Amino acid sequence: MELFSDPSIWIGLLTLVILEIVLGIDNLVFIAILSEKLPPHQRDKARIIGLGLALFMRLGLLSVISWIATLTTPLINLGPLSLSGRDLILLIGGLFLIFKATTELHERMEGVTHSADGSKAYSGFVAVVAQIVVLDAVFSLDAVITAVGMVDELPVMMAAVVISIGIMLVASKPLTRFVNAHPTVIVLCLSFLLMIGFSLVAEGLGFDVPKGYLYAAIGFSILIEVFNQISSRNAKAQELRIPLRERAANKVLSLMSGARAGTAHAAQSTDLAAQPPAFAPEERIMVSGVLSLAERKVRSIMTPMSEVDWVDLNGDVEAIKLSLNDNPHSYLPVCNDSVDELVGVARAKDMLRDLMQFGAIQTTTIKRPLFVQEGTGVIALINDLRTSRGRMVIVKNEFNVMCGVVTPIDVLEAIAGEFPDEDETFTIQKSPDHENTWIASGATDVHLVQQLLDTQQLISSNDFYATLGGLLTEHHGAVPAQGTQIDIGDWRFTVLENDDDVLRKVSIERILPEPH
Repeated sequence: MELFSDPSIWIGLLTLVILEIVLGIDNLVFIAILSEKLPPHQRDKARIIGLGLALFMRLGLLSVISWIATLTTPLINLGPLSLSGRDLILLIGGLFLIFKATTELHERMEGVTHSADGSKAYSGFVAVVAQIVVLDAVFSLDAVITAVGMVDELPVMMAAVVISIGIMLVASKPLTRFVNAHPTVIVLCLSFLLMIGFSLVAEGLGFDVPKGYLYAAIGFSILIEVFNQISSRNAKAQELRIPLRERAANKVLSLMSGARAGTAHAAQSTDLAAQPPAFAPEERIMVSGVLSLAERKVRSIMTPMSEVDWVDLNGDVEAIKLSLNDNPHSYLPVCNDSVDELVGVARAKDMLRDLMQFGAIQTTTIKRPLFVQEGTGVIALINDLRTSRGRMVIVKNEFNVMCGVVTPIDVLEAIAGEFPDEDETFTIQKSPDHENTWIASGATDVHLVQQLLDTQQLISSNDFYATLGGLLTEHHGAVPAQGTQIDIGDWRFTVLENDDDVLRKVSIERILPEPH
C-alpha cells in the first residue's frame, strides 16, 4: 500500500508506461507486417499471440532480474572488443532484424507477392509466430533493461509492462489495418526496422547510439508520410470529381496510346519503345469514338440542312427524276417549295417509281418523320434510329426549326471515322506534301479531328461547338481570316481558305520543339 501512496511511484509508473509503449512500437509494427503474410482469418490470432508472448516474456525476464544483471558481464574478448551476453543477444536480434527487413523490402520492390497461379501466397502460421517469438525476445530484453534502469520496485515494473502491452493490444488491430491498407507505410516501417536493426548491431558492438536521434528521424519520416497520405487522399478526391465514364475512358485510351499514357511511358527502355504498337490507329479511333459517344450530342454528328439534299413536291418532274437518279442517298426529306415546309421523308427508289408510273409522288410513299432535339444525347438517339427502321431522323433546334438530319451512318462515322458518299470527299486527310500536316474542312467534326490527331487537347465536356470551324472561332474570338494561325495545345491551325466567313480549308500541323 505504501507504493500506491507515493506520488513518485505514480510518476515513475506513468513515465515507464510511456517508454514501454515507445519501445514496443517497433515490435508492434513488425508484428503487423508479419501478420499481413498470413491468411486474413489467422492475422488477429497471430497478433494476439505475438503480443501475449511479448507480455509473458517481459514478465519472465523481470522475474529473473538478477540473471539479467549478469548478462552485462563480458563473455568474449576479441582484442579491444568485449561482448557480453546482452551484446550477443542484441547482435543476433539486430542481424535478424536487418535480414528480415531487407528481404521484406526486396519482395515489395520486386513485386513478388503472388504465387504462380495468380492467387495470394501466404506464409505458414508456425513460421510467422516463430519469427515473432525471436523478435519478442530482442525487443523484450531492451524494454526490461529500460525498466530496470528507470524504476527500482519490481511490482511497478510489472504493472508498467502489463499496462503498455494492454494498450498496444488495443491499438494493434487499427495499426495493422492501417499498415496493410497503405503500401508506402509498410515500406516506411520496414525502413524503420532496418534502421533499428543497425542500431541494435551497433549497440551490441559497444557503440552508443542515442535513442533520441533514432526517434527524431522516425518522427520526421512519419511527418513526411502524413503529408504524403494527405496529398494522395486529396489527389484521389480530385480524381473522384471526374465522372466515372470519363475516368474509365482516359484509362483505356492511355493504355491504347502512348501519347496520353503520361510520363510513365517516358521511362520505358529503348527496346520496348521500338516495339510496334499493340493497337492499330483504326482500333484506337474506334475505341475512342465508342468511349466518347455518351458525351456527344446529336448536333455534333448530324448533317446540317445546308448540306442536305431534299425533294420539292412542287418541282419539275423531270428535274426530280434526274436528281433522284444521281443521288446516292436512300432516304430524302420531302418538302413543299421550301426546306422549312417539311412533309415527311421517303425512299428515293420509291419516289422514282411513283414518278415513272404516276407522274407524281404518292402520299402513301411519304412517311411521317421522327424528330429529335439537337441537344439529345447520341446514346438516346440510337433508340430513336431503331424505331425509325432505317429512316433518317429530323433534328430540330430549341426554336423548333429543322436544322439537320441524322442517320445510322452518322453514328457509325462518329465511332469509326468518315464514310463519304460517291459525291463527297474526306473532310480531313493528310497532306501529300508534308508528313505531319493535315488538311481539313472547317465543317469537319471536331471529335474526328481529335481522334485522328490522337490528342485530348482540343475539346472538353463543356464545349458546345461541333465542327473544326467552331473550335477555331471559339479560340480566336471571331471567324478567323485567311492566313490566321491559331495554336491549341501541341497543334497549330492555319486558315488556308475563308469564303464569306466559311472556313473551307484549314492546315493542321504539330508544333515541334525548337532545337537547342
